[in-house]
Amino acid sequence: MMTRAMKYDDKYIREQLKLFKLVDIRENYQSIIEDAIKEKLGYKDFLIRLIQVEEEGKKKRLTERLTLKAGFDFIKTLDDIEYDFNESINYQKVKELGTLSFMDCNENIIIIGPPGVGKSMIATGIGINACNAGKNVMFINAKELMDKLSEAAKKDTLKQMLKTLNKVQLLIIDELSYVKMDKEKESIFFQVIRQRYEKSSLIVTTNLPLSRWDEIFTGQLAATAILDRLVHHCHILSITGDSFRVKGEKYLSEIKQEGKPRKQNAKEGK
Repeated sequence: MMTRAMKYDDKYIREQLKLFKLVDIRENYQSIIEDAIKEKLGYKDFLIRLIQVEEEGKKKRLTERLTLKAGFDFIKTLDDIEYDFNESINYQKVKELGTLSFMDCNENIIIIGPPGVGKSMIATGIGINACNAGKNVMFINAKELMDKLSEAAKKDTLKQMLKTLNKVQLLIIDELSYVKMDKEKESIFFQVIRQRYEKSSLIVTTNLPLSRWDEIFTGQLAATAILDRLVHHCHILSITGDSFRVKGEKYLSEIKQEGKPRKQNAKEGK
């Protein structure tokens, strides 16, 4: 422990902070010192200020890495959804799911509805929240997932890929409706569902109601076996209405002209 004051120049400080990988303190310590002098901060408060800057920076970079790694088709939050456009979207339920409490209980979400009603956007918004919370997320199209798993089976690397998938805390499978599985793919998909059952969370978006999932799999028996595990601890969102991709621009133009507040802003008092 040093008992006497020693003088070091800024070069030494920056080099040591770089060595210890204190990126945000390195970039901000001079301004923090100036603020501490103006505010007459004590040593402890000054130290806390330094730690907070580094903590916030590391959290931001982690979120950015997790979001990039997740593979979202687009970056949209739950606040970006135009809830007034489609009254069938349960705003309170979506907001609740956005808290990620379902992940604490290892529960699933199935979002059902026709094209363009916001299924993928809701799934993405929840996924973004998970990334912000430091969770490992994967967003993948159902056909792409099954093609990769099927290819892994042919290369005898399926076990490793399933192990990798099992480490994903929130797996989002988008557009399950457009996949027609054979016996082999069906068996692999069942393994994915089985290994996550009551251990980690899954979000599935689909155009088909649950009663028609036999159209995806080889028959009703297989569909029932998969749904039995998916639905046991599950939140089901059923959305109807017009496609936002088709009528959204007209809607946005109208509310802009009328000056109406968006639903989430009005409800949250923003």
